[in-house]
Amino acid sequence: MYAKNRILMAPLTRGRATREHVPTPIMAEYYAQRASAGLIISEATGISQEGLGWPYAPGLWSQEQVEAWKPVTAAVHAKGGKIVAQLWHMGRMVHSSVTGQQPVSSSATKAPEPLHTYDGKQAPEIARPLTKDDIARILNDYEKAARNALEAGFDGVQIHAANGYLIDEFLRDGTNHRSDEYGGSPENRIRFLREVTERVIATIGADRTSVRLSPNGDTQGCIDSHPEQVFVPGAKLLNDLDIAFLELREPGANGTFGKTDQPKLHGPIRKVFTKPLVLNQDYTREEAIDAVATGVADAIAFGRPFLANPDLVHRLEDNLPLNKDDMRTWYTQGTEGYTDYPLAS
Repeated sequence: MYAKNRILMAPLTRGRATREHVPTPIMAEYYAQRASAGLIISEATGISQEGLGWPYAPGLWSQEQVEAWKPVTAAVHAKGGKIVAQLWHMGRMVHSSVTGQQPVSSSATKAPEPLHTYDGKQAPEIARPLTKDDIARILNDYEKAARNALEAGFDGVQIHAANGYLIDEFLRDGTNHRSDEYGGSPENRIRFLREVTERVIATIGADRTSVRLSPNGDTQGCIDSHPEQVFVPGAKLLNDLDIAFLELREPGANGTFGKTDQPKLHGPIRKVFTKPLVLNQDYTREEAIDAVATGVADAIAFGRPFLANPDLVHRLEDNLPLNKDDMRTWYTQGTEGYTDYPLAS
């Protein structure tokens, strides 16, 4: 999946779709403004109603959603950019008031904190463990969403297997308490990731398929006691499947969006994953340049800096000051804090 530079736009949930999870015209302007990125990874996009519990987040399971995404991807392409859809099942991180269904997960656990809903934050609910029939159904949902992504004009997809959502809940022993072939050993806990990735590859091709992992630390109550034992072989599996690229979100001890003392795993993963590796989380301009120059990474994905700086590529190239993002407007529904950040003069 060719990128025109090594500055990628990380996925950023922004809450500008409709209540029915249909993309809106303002989203075309937002993404087109950021088309100078080497590659845009879209905001997390639901593969099904069951898996999408974030208010005003977009989906990719209906024809109405597909048609509404088409002007967005066309606007990015018109500016010479490329964009992939991040495919999302939130697992236990949803509330039934949004999805209309009990949350599901690898095991009967619940999110550690209140969840966003259309009526404010509400207490989490205990998830229903997925049956094998459920898993087969969700694999079909990933296939349909991947096919819909290409119909909508996306250049490929990223499978969201990070941040404490469904696939991550299978990967980590803190949330996966199963005793069948999807639980227990690292190999078993990787099984669901493998099956999802294989299904997406079979649908749209390995060259259009990428994956996001968050190997270290606690994310939304999801943690593994020995992450190197599951994420290094998981990365090796993805390498053998020949995916287009792998993105790692790795917080540090002083992270601004999550902190952890668990070591970052991009070094061991780099030894087994020989395809393009993208790193993400709190990189400064200097750190990003060094990571790419030394071969630690092939590209760096920037999140909040891209949110507040539509022309981030230009600013990084010329070492210009950056706008600061306004957290108050991250998930609101208007143009403020979305399409009105100023360009560098």
